[in-house]
Amino acid sequence: MTRFSGEDLLRDLAPQVLGVLTRRFGDFAAAEDAVQEAMLAAFRQWPDEGLPANPRGWLIQVAHRRFIEQIRSDGARRRREMSVFALSDPLVDAVAETRDDTLEMLFLCCHPALSPASAVALTLRAVGGLTTAEIARAFLVPEATMAQRISRAKRTVAAGFARPGDLSAVLQVLCLIFNEGHTSSAGPSLLRVELSAEAIRLARAVRALRPDSAETGGLLALMLLTEARAPARTGPVGELVPLAAQDRSRWDAAAIAEGIALVHEVLPRGPVGPYQVQAAIAALHDEAPTADETDWPQILALYGVLERLTPSPVVTLNRAVARAMVDGPAAGLAMLDALAEDPLLARGHRLPAARAHLLEMAGSVTEAIADYRLAAARTASVPERNYLTLRAARLAE
Repeated sequence: MTRFSGEDLLRDLAPQVLGVLTRRFGDFAAAEDAVQEAMLAAFRQWPDEGLPANPRGWLIQVAHRRFIEQIRSDGARRRREMSVFALSDPLVDAVAETRDDTLEMLFLCCHPALSPASAVALTLRAVGGLTTAEIARAFLVPEATMAQRISRAKRTVAAGFARPGDLSAVLQVLCLIFNEGHTSSAGPSLLRVELSAEAIRLARAVRALRPDSAETGGLLALMLLTEARAPARTGPVGELVPLAAQDRSRWDAAAIAEGIALVHEVLPRGPVGPYQVQAAIAALHDEAPTADETDWPQILALYGVLERLTPSPVVTLNRAVARAMVDGPAAGLAMLDALAEDPLLARGHRLPAARAHLLEMAGSVTEAIADYRLAAARTASVPERNYLTLRAARLAE
């Protein structure tokens, strides 16, 4: 089936139309239902009739009519009918509005009362335009479970249409979506390209709406520079290929150039934030012609900056690996030993995987095998598990 040429336009307009209706009527769930009806009408009519002169206004008018029809048919809401009509005859002012509500919808979906998982799901549904089934498949849960999660999230934010959080919450949710797409936390595939692509699309939208935010530019740069390596991160049958072994000729040169340009643009603005620093680290990896030519001293210094900005065991773990590349594996292992009791790392696979790598560098084969096997047992990602198991097997030969 030929893809409808206006699909991208509809994806961009959906959160704007949803924002108009939610802001006016204060009912997130009913507004979303009405917008979905309007989108379906557009899919049916636009391919034959052509794009209307004002697609956004067309969608607002159709969604508004659907909203009124829903309220008329809902006996429990009948008492609100008169107040709705008072607000909505004939919505000419809303059609004429030029305000872009995409950022407002992102703020609403990233409500501080929501858990990160619920905020991610609601953002993908309401702003990203993914279906509940698509989101459920991406996160390997039953569709009914995801539908309940999204429904609860809608009820949580139904109290009002305002900016309950701040831009940092939006960026965090977009980063979570990207990370899950770039390295799936579970399942048979390392990559979930639909999630990483959607995160980049939304980051571009936020960047366009908030060009003054250096951290927004930093996050977009980080995504581009990281995703540029995706073509080389897996082998012929989907197996994980570590950074040092990747064919760098397969990296996306255009994405790297755009990401590096963004880093050079946002870093001088100040104050420097964590996404800008992470983007600078990614740029150093991408600029290295070979793994051996990576500027590890500079990366180590940047991880020190990042650790001061946002102290966390994961940042310390990454700094330990960079320390090993600069000062030898013993120095990195000493830093990892200090993380052994950290509750965030105690049950995961990251710490034993990093230890195994550094132990292998140090020539401690028996200990490395044990940690590779421990890490393999702890990860729910099949490609990561296979890679770690294979590393242990090769050392045991």
